[in-house]
Amino acid sequence: MLSKQWMVLLLTAIAPCVWGTTYLVTSELLPPDRPLLAAALRSLPAGALLVILVRRLPTGSWWWRAGVLGMLNIGVFFALLFIAAYRLPGGVAATIGAVQPLLVAVLAAGWIGEKLTPAKLTAGMTGLIGVAMLVLQAQARLDLVGVIAALSGAVAMASGVVLTKKWGRPDTLLAITSWQLVAGGLFLAPIAFLVEGPPPQALTLPNIAGYLYLGIIGTAVAYTLWFRGVHLLPASTTAILGLLSPLVATLAGWALLDQTLTSGQLIGAIIILGTLVLSTIRPLQRMTPGPSPAAHRTNPKAQNPR
Repeated sequence: MLSKQWMVLLLTAIAPCVWGTTYLVTSELLPPDRPLLAAALRSLPAGALLVILVRRLPTGSWWWRAGVLGMLNIGVFFALLFIAAYRLPGGVAATIGAVQPLLVAVLAAGWIGEKLTPAKLTAGMTGLIGVAMLVLQAQARLDLVGVIAALSGAVAMASGVVLTKKWGRPDTLLAITSWQLVAGGLFLAPIAFLVEGPPPQALTLPNIAGYLYLGIIGTAVAYTLWFRGVHLLPASTTAILGLLSPLVATLAGWALLDQTLTSGQLIGAIIILGTLVLSTIRPLQRMTPGPSPAAHRTNPKAQNPR
């Protein structure tokens, strides 16, 4: 039977796996050249639905804290994510975004006192190399705006993860998730209207399906699981799970878009998986309490296992 810590880890890992399908959905289902609209429609309706379900609002300092976290984790991050997705090949955007575990390790050391160890730095660098081998192709074009957006998005999300850990959880998990989604969506909606104009007059069925998937599965469900993991796991452990996103993105392209996998990509996938395993086993082993000495003294089965 899996321990509680391992269940938390596996449930948290669902979020980056789901996010790994974002590039596929964006390129195949959403209207072209509307990244801010996509970001707003992904966050605000999902957040409003959760607020209606939980019927809880922030109190005291959590009004501004929810706003800050909503902008970092949702508003600013979503906008930059979709800008990068539209202006860069998915591989380039994913490789730049893979710097996030390193950023989280550094910020967590300064803001919440998590020890910055050589193992964490090595894991971050190794994961970045694995992602580059997995998704970065020689012919990939580099767009300066897209590169800046991808890097800035990684900084925003890393800051949001660490501040979420630092400030704790004053209410239910669904309530905190809903506050952040609404705050992020309210930040995005007017910017999307000013920059991109009103929404398209007619949306196709694939457009609607894409927005529903990103809003319900990719946002409401995935972020609830993600924030739960942020609160219960070390920040650096949660962040390293983000390497699953480019791995899933590549596998989705191979399975659904008939993209080929080279030997270099397979090596990159193995490096990512190895990094994930080595970076999560030791922290969870330290978090899992072992049997007390008293239990061994009083339990004959513990003394004489069969």
